[in-house]
Amino acid sequence: MSYAGVVPTPSPFEISVDLYSDTVSRPTAGMRAAMMDAPVGDEQKGEDPSTNELTELARQLLGKNAAVFLPSGTMCNQISYAIHCRPGDEILVDDTAHALHYEGGGPAALAGALLTPITADHGVFTAEELDKAIRPPGRHAPRSRLVSIEQTSNLGGGRCWTLDEITTVTDTAKGHGLQCHMDGARLLNAVVATGVSAREFCEPFDSVWLDLSKGLGAPFGAILAGDVDFIEEAWRLKQRWGGALRQSGIVAAAGTYALRHHVDRLADDHDHARALAEAISTHPRVSLDPARVQTNIVIFDLIGTRTSPADLADRLLRETGIRIGAFGPSTLRALTHLDVTSSDIHTAGKAICALLDVVE
Repeated sequence: MSYAGVVPTPSPFEISVDLYSDTVSRPTAGMRAAMMDAPVGDEQKGEDPSTNELTELARQLLGKNAAVFLPSGTMCNQISYAIHCRPGDEILVDDTAHALHYEGGGPAALAGALLTPITADHGVFTAEELDKAIRPPGRHAPRSRLVSIEQTSNLGGGRCWTLDEITTVTDTAKGHGLQCHMDGARLLNAVVATGVSAREFCEPFDSVWLDLSKGLGAPFGAILAGDVDFIEEAWRLKQRWGGALRQSGIVAAAGTYALRHHVDRLADDHDHARALAEAISTHPRVSLDPARVQTNIVIFDLIGTRTSPADLADRLLRETGIRIGAFGPSTLRALTHLDVTSSDIHTAGKAICALLDVVE
């Protein structure tokens, strides 16, 4: 699989079913009402009550001592890497990691840190693979400093790290004196899919963040959590890098609403993803095992056709109004979210198969 996703230009076509990403989800009526009614103040002075409510709710959910509201998950990763690492240090990630492929080289530019990929099974590597990747101490090599995992694995097809996999990997990292960070962009998808609490998943990590703008449906934002000293330093970098806000409660209220109303319903997204996978996996030009679809991400490959994923996605949008993502020479990706219904999934599955029947 190639990891260079095709970034779509603004579509001139009406989009009837948008499966490009769960980031396209829009605030519900209840969320918009919560935003409208949110009490606000100056976030930088600690005087925004809605932001304070959100960070306290998230802190308790994740089981950490402190938390801070940030504009994006990418900023959460970059701040965490810069706190944990000194220039020249090494961060170990899986070979499909978002930070490796989709954050603009941020760790090198902002933290001066090297990202070293570990070849993984759908985004999940083992303690043994990590142990082999950690460098022995020596002044000639980068210092292995941090292990960063992605829960769930985006390009791993939404695969969940199990609690046992996390525990063995973080135990190995700590045994070598490394810090541990969780990119929890879709952590709550893993919570709903596995029944393991967010607190249990997060306990072994020195830092963790949770995205509010994907399946949870908030317009933007993420929560970064850790111990008190870590979050104090995160505030310093938030200020330095232009992420400090003022009356942030208007959007923080959306995150609070999402955590209180949109978590359990993630199970619907998982059901829809499995239904889509089952609908298209029977087509002879699709390579996809529906049993591997654990959460809200469906990644599949084209076989037996000269049509590229980008061309197929473009034609699907132009002819049916259904949008999905294209990745590399053979791979496509579809994500379900709160704006997608069972009827939409039925329509999308039929349209994808019908188009595959006629392309070269």
